[in-house]
Amino acid sequence: MRALNFYSSVYHANLLTREKCCTIRLGDKRDKYREGDLVWVTYGNRFQPRKKVFLAVIDRVAVKPISALTAEDLRGESPDMKSPEDALGFLKSIYGRDISPDETVSVIHFSEVTD
Repeated sequence: MRALNFYSSVYHANLLTREKCCTIRLGDKRDKYREGDLVWVTYGNRFQPRKKVFLAVIDRVAVKPISALTAEDLRGESPDMKSPEDALGFLKSIYGRDISPDETVSVIHFSEVTD
């Protein structure tokens, strides 16, 4: 089983309240995450213990340039994200490098699996 892991402390509260329902990742991740896959949504830093938050199903994986991100994509990523420019700035801070609005991202939509 795969995991969708979140590092940033920005996400922890949104994951716990289930406000976060998608993630935007650099590159084409369709080979890694496919519609219908079950994944653990986890939280923690790389090479350290991580906390399972909930089991989720991948609803959709869309690949597009950052400049084409929709309001739905942005809202699912973070309620505070309002524009593709906001996403660009955030991705630059997460990945620690310069990123172009034309770079490809994968928008991975997921839903919690409950009992």
